[in-house]
Amino acid sequence: MLTFERNAPIAMTNNDIMKKLRVALHLRNIDIVHILGLVDFLATESELTAFFRSEDHDKYKPMGDQMLRNFLNGLVIHMRGPMDPKKAAEKDAAKEAATKKDFKKPYPSSDKKGPIKARNDGFKKPMGQGRTPSKVNFSSSSLKRSKGPSEDSKDKN
Repeated sequence: MLTFERNAPIAMTNNDIMKKLRVALHLRNIDIVHILGLVDFLATESELTAFFRSEDHDKYKPMGDQMLRNFLNGLVIHMRGPMDPKKAAEKDAAKEAATKKDFKKPYPSSDKKGPIKARNDGFKKPMGQGRTPSKVNFSSSSLKRSKGPSEDSKDKN
């Protein structure tokens, strides 16, 4: 971890981590493109140069977590070699057994109750509004509710 005079830690960005790995492993851009290709992640050399620029450069691009994660996964394959198919099958079987054993459904199955039915009471609320009370009484005359056409016809009779 890098520190300054006050011993305050400085957070490293994904770009900084990638730069340091590139220098430590003596990798060129084409090598990094090849390593990313090992995990089926496509990247171009021009994208990589944008990641390796200084932060104040106008063509600088911050590296996402997905790019760094895929590079590290590809680096494992590059350094160790691909996993044997037999070991990969055993690992997948062990993972599957562990998930089946530990997995519990949080809710009972809906097969017993039948399909879920939508609530239909004949009333649809306008978007973002709740039901309004049927009668509104305000003390101010300007805020009183206006009479509808049915109430006007009753008053005339």
